[in-house]
Amino acid sequence: MAEQNEQNSQVTPDVATSVAADAVVEAADAAGTAGAAETARAADAAGAAEVAGAAPSAGAASAAGAAAERPEILSVRDLKCGYGRGKKYTEIVHGASFSVRQGEFVCVIGANGCGKTTTLKALMGLLPAHEGVVSVCGVDISGLSERERARHFAYIPQAHTPPFPFKVADVILLGRTPHINRLARVTDRDQLIALRAMQLLGIEHLADTAYTMLSGGQQQLVLIARALTQQSDILVMDEPTAALDFGNQQLVLSRMRTLSQMGKAVVMVTHDPDHALFCADRVVVMDRGAVIKDGTPEECITTEMLAHIYGTRACVVDVRVAADQSERVCIPLR
Repeated sequence: MAEQNEQNSQVTPDVATSVAADAVVEAADAAGTAGAAETARAADAAGAAEVAGAAPSAGAASAAGAAAERPEILSVRDLKCGYGRGKKYTEIVHGASFSVRQGEFVCVIGANGCGKTTTLKALMGLLPAHEGVVSVCGVDISGLSERERARHFAYIPQAHTPPFPFKVADVILLGRTPHINRLARVTDRDQLIALRAMQLLGIEHLADTAYTMLSGGQQQLVLIARALTQQSDILVMDEPTAALDFGNQQLVLSRMRTLSQMGKAVVMVTHDPDHALFCADRVVVMDRGAVIKDGTPEECITTEMLAHIYGTRACVVDVRVAADQSERVCIPLR
């Protein structure tokens, strides 16, 4: 039953992207029509695009030139951070620098222990910077409160097992926490935002299902919907497909790529270079706590680079999968 539900929940990137684009157009058309009913329809139509982070100027454009025109949303400059205090302090990240633009999908790759997760914690403000600056929307994160940081960053973990069998709708509504006062109740607008996030990912039929009863791929889609409901500037993921089978990996990664194409900034840590080739607009390569390369997937994921950072024999080749389509893949060598 779970597998059947998962198949039913799939929405192709083209469909999801067109939904947001149509919503923006429909909202503009309706806004120009007189009458309260038309105005209400405009606001409702724009909701899906708002939840997805889409902007009228972004659309589904994926060209490098279009991406370069988008504003810089995250800046990491000369970041040094680590664990411990005083004489027990151990520096893990040594002067890392990179940036992320709106609607850009950035993958951070590297071997285990190279500082990827530590960098992720520091850019979200969960780990203080020893030196350097991390800025989001032009503001130094060191001066932001937890609630303010939560409005900028939404975190999607590898896996999440709640202590109680919460309904899917309740798990997703938790994403509204940064926008709700502690003594306030969930509003109709909060519930509408959660519903639109579920609809965008094609999981609204699971709203009353216990989260613990879902497959691994469905649970990750719920966590993505919760992150969308948070309406942050940036989606941050640390190995989100580590515990998933091949099919569910493709399911989750394709959804994230679609959201990026619709205007949402995404930062994903992965040790799998094939995931970066599949999803990323840009790749940040880390080795021993330092950023050693920052560029397009084609520039960063090469046979020589894989040998350097992973210490293994592999070959990066272009494979023709159709008459007019080729894909770059990493092949391990014996």
